[in-house]
Amino acid sequence: MAILIWAIVILVVVGGAVVLIIAGMRTARDKDESDPLMTRLAEAAQRGDVVSSLEQIEMQQPFSQRVVLPLLRRVGELSTRYTPQKALEDTTHKLELAGNPGRIDAATFLASRFIVAILFGGLLFLVSVFSPNKWALGQTILVVLIFTTLGFFFPQLWLQGRINARQKEIRKAMPDALDLLTICVEAGLGFEAAMSKVSEKWQNELSIALLRAIREIQLGKARRDALRDMADRIGIAEMTSFVAAIIQSEILGVSLAKVLRIQSDQMRVKRRQRAQEEAGQAPIKMLLPLALLIFPSIFIILLTPAAIQMQKAFTR
Repeated sequence: MAILIWAIVILVVVGGAVVLIIAGMRTARDKDESDPLMTRLAEAAQRGDVVSSLEQIEMQQPFSQRVVLPLLRRVGELSTRYTPQKALEDTTHKLELAGNPGRIDAATFLASRFIVAILFGGLLFLVSVFSPNKWALGQTILVVLIFTTLGFFFPQLWLQGRINARQKEIRKAMPDALDLLTICVEAGLGFEAAMSKVSEKWQNELSIALLRAIREIQLGKARRDALRDMADRIGIAEMTSFVAAIIQSEILGVSLAKVLRIQSDQMRVKRRQRAQEEAGQAPIKMLLPLALLIFPSIFIILLTPAAIQMQKAFTR
């Protein structure tokens, strides 16, 4: 009797183990089939792409994505502890004004200032060390300090340049975009549909800003809030006045097509005035290269023969 009981227990244990093993194998197989990463690997293998491991996929990414950005993020996380919140907010706003180049956050950008400063200073230090003509210690320290300071402020100058270029491109594209908006609204389209048409027509910073506003409206944000946020992300007076006019027309029930046409005419007048202003500033801006580059060359060409003749005369 005891032997029969032990045999039944052994059979139950063995059978349960077999069932668990089969179930585990089936679950693992199902998990592998449902894993999106494994699915992508299988699709890549079917296309003929040679992908053997996750490490190889990681190595296929650019060097900046694998090394530079993770390093900057790590340094940014460390520097965030000692950075005032106001500085982070201002940097975030400037990155939004620049269109968020590189999709980096404020902490990473602030960390890049220290990295670039170290690179500039280290490069000049290496140049001073390996130069054939040995630099004096005071000269080396002065040059390294100057270039380290330049490296620290270089990301900020680059970001400000991106902001100015983006705002200039948006100012240039706004009159034509408002004309197209007016035509679409007069043809019977809604304002969001007209904005979508404008974003499909061009591929510039203005179309990207309009497309982001459309996505926010589709996700449930109120139209006036989405337009105000778009104006804040662009940061020019023309867009702010345009958004204010659109919101005012929505509140008062004024014809949107009429408001758009008036705004378009105003944008064209402002663009013409800005072009005239830049044309008036051109002669003043040309004084510096004329005085430092062109005039000295002309003087050398004109006065060198006379100087040679005078030298010969005095020599005789």
